[in-house]
Amino acid sequence: MSQSEAKATILSRINYALRDQPVAPQTPRAYRRSSSLGHAEVVDMLEDRLVDYKANVYREDASSLPGRIAELLADSVTILPDGLDSSWLPEGLSTVRDHNDDGAPLGARELDALGAVLTSSTVSCAETGTIFLNGAADEGRRALSLVPDHHVCVVPLDTVVELIPEAFERMDHQRPITMISGPSATSDIELERVEGVHGPRRLDVILFG
Repeated sequence: MSQSEAKATILSRINYALRDQPVAPQTPRAYRRSSSLGHAEVVDMLEDRLVDYKANVYREDASSLPGRIAELLADSVTILPDGLDSSWLPEGLSTVRDHNDDGAPLGARELDALGAVLTSSTVSCAETGTIFLNGAADEGRRALSLVPDHHVCVVPLDTVVELIPEAFERMDHQRPITMISGPSATSDIELERVEGVHGPRRLDVILFG
């Protein structure tokens, strides 16, 4: 029997086995899909959740943002996504972009050696305290927010929503999605909290606008 014939036989048997299976019921979607809160309340809720998750939260505008970034990243060589807004950056900040001289992206060991990353974000959900990265040019690839030990994430205020359905409506679902709720941590071993297991040990969030 050829490979194509074997495949056809297997699929035929699967179809036969599934012939009497009931149709799956429609998923009820009676949950809230839009917020009834004012935007200031939603931003306050996000800040409260992030602080509860042990993230450091700051509120800055265009004039104060470079100074805050300089303070948070003064002791680090910081990796930057290629599309990050250069007006955010203070003078003298030690940075590298996410590529080698030959144009190849930095490897995991190189990212780990840098120690810090600065990114923007696509949308943030206040109800769950979750920041979403969607692989945009000012966020970079997923490795940038997972390998370095310190992540400084800028959250524009106009990207903050209350609910998960509102957040998912703003995502490009054809691109990678990274969801961040506080610094990386686990309590799997004897209920002892350990940070930095599968992502940054320190998360600084700048609410910007």
